[in-house]
Amino acid sequence: MSRSLFIALLIISLAAGLTLWYVTPAGIGLTNDSTAYIAGARSILAGTGYSDIWLDSSLEALTHYPPLFSLTLAAIGLLGLDPLRGARLLNIFLFAANTGLMGLLGWKMTRSQLSSLLLALLFALSAPLLTIHAYALSEPLFLFFSFLAFTFFDFAMDDRKKEREKKNLSSPFFFLCGLAASLATLARYSGLALTATFILSTFLIIPTWREKLKKIAIFLAGVIPPLAAWFIRNRLVAESATNRSFVFHPVLAEKTRIAIYNFSQWLMPIETWRRGLVKSGIMEWILILLGAALLIWVLSRAWALFFRPESVSLSTYIPFTTALYILGYLGAVLFSMSFFDASTKFQPRILSPLYISLMVLFVFLLNRTAKAAKNARKPIKNFALFVCFAVGFISLGFSTFDFRLTTLELRSSAGLGYGSWQWRDSEVMAELKKLPPDVAIYTNSPPAVYFVTGRASRVVPTPVDPVDDKARGNYQQDMASMKADILTGRAVLALFDTSSVDESTGGDNQNEYISGLKLLLKAQGDVLYGKP
Repeated sequence: MSRSLFIALLIISLAAGLTLWYVTPAGIGLTNDSTAYIAGARSILAGTGYSDIWLDSSLEALTHYPPLFSLTLAAIGLLGLDPLRGARLLNIFLFAANTGLMGLLGWKMTRSQLSSLLLALLFALSAPLLTIHAYALSEPLFLFFSFLAFTFFDFAMDDRKKEREKKNLSSPFFFLCGLAASLATLARYSGLALTATFILSTFLIIPTWREKLKKIAIFLAGVIPPLAAWFIRNRLVAESATNRSFVFHPVLAEKTRIAIYNFSQWLMPIETWRRGLVKSGIMEWILILLGAALLIWVLSRAWALFFRPESVSLSTYIPFTTALYILGYLGAVLFSMSFFDASTKFQPRILSPLYISLMVLFVFLLNRTAKAAKNARKPIKNFALFVCFAVGFISLGFSTFDFRLTTLELRSSAGLGYGSWQWRDSEVMAELKKLPPDVAIYTNSPPAVYFVTGRASRVVPTPVDPVDDKARGNYQQDMASMKADILTGRAVLALFDTSSVDESTGGDNQNEYISGLKLLLKAQGDVLYGKP
């Protein structure tokens, strides 16, 4: 990599980090999952382990949420910075670092400065990726270690080339690739798709059986220890590896529509054009054809790698592994939705690895087309180069258009998610802050109560488990217990956004919760009930 390219990527990366700082003046965005990560980090710092301290119940060890994000926030907390503030600082760094790593992958894949810069800019100017980094979620850290894993894998392939030239190099990069894939999994469980991808890629790429097994063993030496330590810990403290039950939940048409909607927003940010593509059914055909082309290309490359490895250029290893990862990651997510976590939806945070992988393949295709055109006749060469330049420029234009709107929207908001002013200025929240410590709080939004008041709370009883999507047998008993606590003055009931309370509590109607209770306060769509 030339010095000029390094400086250019550094400038783009710094600009990305500064942009995230600019759009989060009120702090990092907060969601339900953010509660687990930030409270988990605070629990670690307090000496109570990785636990659910935001819930007013017996302290339980967390297994549902992988630990790396919380551990990183706790490490930052050792410097005296609260995990809530540390999450913003960390994500600013990660947005900058991920942008730079994206550009590095572009360079390693194409050896083209223009392609490297285009890939870095597509990442930095992606509105969905900016939004994901603006929230206290594990995805930015997951992407960081995913990028490192792909980078180390490419370095390992470079060393394989040197081994071919009989330089007898003992490469550490397979181990580092495995370690990065393991850490990515400890940020998000779907990172297991990375491990499967690199094992299969190594099996296909390395020519001899002895070397295949050797390289895979070195890779697994990096993967297994961190994951084994985490899963053994979970079995010891919770008798469950991930706190997920194996129950079949079919992926319904509703989730498919969400996936198409979010993909269409990413591919076509101009709303009127996007609606036309979706309503006409063209967007569905685009995704079907894209998936079919991807599958055919992966199968053809896999066949060539296994049976004719000498015919495959080393420059195709990153795009091949990336395409294989798309299939593996999508399969892992669909499997998780179908058998472990029915509440997962195809939101941008879940789709973000696919967005990034498609960016990589897009730039690779443009670069490959431009290189092929150089050997063509001059008119064809000029036309092909013009088309490549125009397509790249238009894609940046669409990204910039969407990025600008998202930047203005994020900057103008007074906080994101539970960090917004609506929660901070809630009159019901103000009343909860005044409650004596021995009065418990039942609510349909424990994360909001925790972030705004700093108090742990109890979840209102729900007849259906939101994760396993099955009836809870102790629902009536839990409801009676909550009513008894409130009627004796030992607790209050705070319901937020009562217009959608049925959905958030899982009840048939709100009256099931409030019958016999006294309305203490009603304001801003929130209600507070207590002892009559």
